[in-house]
Amino acid sequence: MVSRMNTFNGLPTKQPSTATDVSVATATRYRGRFAPSPTGPLHFGSLIAAVGSYLDARTHGGEWLVRIEDIDAPRTVPGAADHILRTLEGFGFEWDGDVVYQSRRLDHYHAALVRLQLAGLAYPCSCSRSEIAALASRPSVDGGLLYPGTCRGGLRDGAAARAWRLRVPDREFVFHDRIQGKVRQNLERDVGDFVLLRADGQFAYQLAVVVDDADQGVNAVVRGADLLDSTLRQVWLQQCLGIATPSYAHVPVAVNAAGEKLSKQTKATAVEPTEGLAVLCRVMRFLGQAEYPDGTGGALRDFWRWAVASWDMARVPSLRSASFAENGCRQPKDSRADNAA
Repeated sequence: MVSRMNTFNGLPTKQPSTATDVSVATATRYRGRFAPSPTGPLHFGSLIAAVGSYLDARTHGGEWLVRIEDIDAPRTVPGAADHILRTLEGFGFEWDGDVVYQSRRLDHYHAALVRLQLAGLAYPCSCSRSEIAALASRPSVDGGLLYPGTCRGGLRDGAAARAWRLRVPDREFVFHDRIQGKVRQNLERDVGDFVLLRADGQFAYQLAVVVDDADQGVNAVVRGADLLDSTLRQVWLQQCLGIATPSYAHVPVAVNAAGEKLSKQTKATAVEPTEGLAVLCRVMRFLGQAEYPDGTGGALRDFWRWAVASWDMARVPSLRSASFAENGCRQPKDSRADNAA
């Protein structure tokens, strides 16, 4: 089967619109996705994003795609992608179309980069991390280094390009997240010109995810709140490429007792289909949803039928993170009103 892909068209010939508030894409049918990185087996934190995105798509009568985000070759673990897909199948997930692998789409990212270069929106950068650290006046919004714009006006004499960056404007961008509410960010002051092609020759996540969502026709994104601060970078990139912005919903990220995001680096335990409904019910509780009336008994198909009918995005706590314990999870207090702008 061939995946259904809607390729975006047109090369920008002028600076993108200066409108600051973001309008989201509308379509006759919802199309969402789950896009795990194969850096290890599926864990509880990843399962939260999978369940949230799956139920929101099915509740809207929409499609749910799976994409393996293996663009970062040094972090990709051999066999992890197949293990993730088997785990999803074991829990009863059913996706639409073929699985897309970023590692097989490098020509698409290269084409987008060339378009940005020709439009004067991307420029070469010779700076090393140590050079950026020495000049950065403060950290970026997500804790990284705020790029000081050293190469914006051109490379220094004798300097060679190490990476390619996207120019960002000095103005506030705003978008409305379906869970977290209104999010504001000035890209120049909070992030700086960001990388599209890394010094090691790898395409950056920000470029790959924007190109993939556009090519796949994704118009609704449900993912973890650890990516919330990246969203307006992606919105600006969408505007530069002349493509539609999907709607966004960022679910709370599960953290351990030390406040660390569950991940391979923090030794998060893999989830296994043998855990069945018990782990799926914990995910539903974490997402603030109703309790499954049959408890941990019954068939997976009955659980999914109930879960699709019961899903309510308004019940998902508007928190960036919430604690999780192996024997269950603490239901976080909903602070939606506190976060509203």
